[in-house]
Amino acid sequence: MNIMITGCNGQLGNELQLLEKNYPQHSWLNTDVEELDITNQLAVEQYVAENKIDGIVNCAAFTAVDKAEDEKEKCTTLNTIAPAYLAAAVNKRNGWMIHISTDYVFNGTKHIPYKETDTPCPESVYGSTKLAGEMGVQKFCKHAVIIRTAWLYSSFGSNFVKTMMRLGRERERIGVVFDQIGTPTYARDLAQAIMTIIDKGIVPGVFHFSNEGVTSWFDFAKAIHRIAGITTCHVSPLHTEEYPTPACRPHYSVLDKTKIKETFGMEIPYWEESLEECIKTMNKKD
Repeated sequence: MNIMITGCNGQLGNELQLLEKNYPQHSWLNTDVEELDITNQLAVEQYVAENKIDGIVNCAAFTAVDKAEDEKEKCTTLNTIAPAYLAAAVNKRNGWMIHISTDYVFNGTKHIPYKETDTPCPESVYGSTKLAGEMGVQKFCKHAVIIRTAWLYSSFGSNFVKTMMRLGRERERIGVVFDQIGTPTYARDLAQAIMTIIDKGIVPGVFHFSNEGVTSWFDFAKAIHRIAGITTCHVSPLHTEEYPTPACRPHYSVLDKTKIKETFGMEIPYWEESLEECIKTMNKKD
């Protein structure tokens, strides 16, 4: 198949590129804004047709959650309109699309893991535009897989793990919220899950994916410091109201992954084991 990756310079896009060599039976077209403006409908249609694209993995998104509150139009264009263009273009070739979404489609008021059948109720511009993006992709592409994920990090790009390691080495004290609960996701594990879905065959629908287990941002930060060997920085727990942000974050956004595991026969690593792998990779890079 001719498979197109959008957002190839991001965390997930970079991890997918590392795995492509394991699937030489496919032709991989890695694109970012330099190669293709996915907000230009005509450009998308031409690219998909000329390159005979059979499938699209859409990793491109406006992910600056707080900035999205002030840049609603830009966020909507990237998170809602562009995915629909991609979906319609690949559908014309009777192709498939895997679209990455987010736990922010939920308001976080539950206390048990969210299933795909739970009714979304986003409380931020980011969450609302991502939910609308899901709906557009499913409307315009018959063979669409939506994967909602959470707390993504990697050895690539900017993310919470890198920030905590940097601050841990620069400061004596930092504060991190302890009353927001979820599960970190190592982008490499998500990339492998995407490859498994492509390999086993597209099953249309909405799926949840994160690593296994549950933690808070505070405990996540403590684990990062412990694994990275950072001992000189004291991490204090904060209430959400002590760390106000422009966008609302879900207090509880643990995702139930039963459906994706059973549908595609995949095992998902525990979050702390994946964190260790990522930090090892970062240390090798350094």
